Amino acid sequence: MTRYVLYGHPDSGHSYKVRLALTLLGIDHEYRPVDLSVPREARRADWRAASRFGEVPVLEVDGRPIVQSDAILLHLARATGRLGWESDPDRLTEWLFWEANRIGLSLPNLRLHLKWGPRAEVLEAWLRGRLEADLDRLDEELADRPFLMGETVSAADVACCGYLFYADQIALDLARWPGVGAWLDRIRALPGWKHPYDLMA
Repeated sequence: MTRYVLYGHPDSGHSYKVRLALTLLGIDHEYRPVDLSVPREARRADWRAASRFGEVPVLEVDGRPIVQSDAILLHLARATGRLGWESDPDRLTEWLFWEANRIGLSLPNLRLHLKWGPRAEVLEAWLRGRLEADLDRLDEELADRPFLMGETVSAADVACCGYLFYADQIALDLARWPGVGAWLDRIRALPGWKHPYDLMA
């Protein structure tokens, strides 16, 4: 039986995406929290040995570490033949690359800037404008289907929704994007879904 160990942190939406995928897939795994409030050299030694880039998440699969959340999602989809891999691997890959370059850049960096960084109005406006364009795109995509790749949840949905469950921290009113709001409600209704701070506790 394959052994999975996930290293992550409750404030990391990228870690949340991976744990949500593992949960939705029903994959038993061990979760090891990493304290991001201390310098990297003071963090747990097993994570430092596994984390190539010094970041979370890291998923160990039978002792082999895989890093970068979307690479991990692709691995899980391919290994299980689920989460969109079974219907269109190329389209799934496109979505994950889009997420990494768009909403996976704008939303986490806006949140980081507002919560922990020095305030800079020009940067904040640029990130928020980019995020709103990303949400416009998602809203349009979700106008005629329940999930990004069709009738069932995929790794594309898991990737794109992750940081949106932290939206209250950046004063983001999702009412402007009803398709996105309804999509998030459908994800919340999936068996095993939990809020990031509950799932990553």
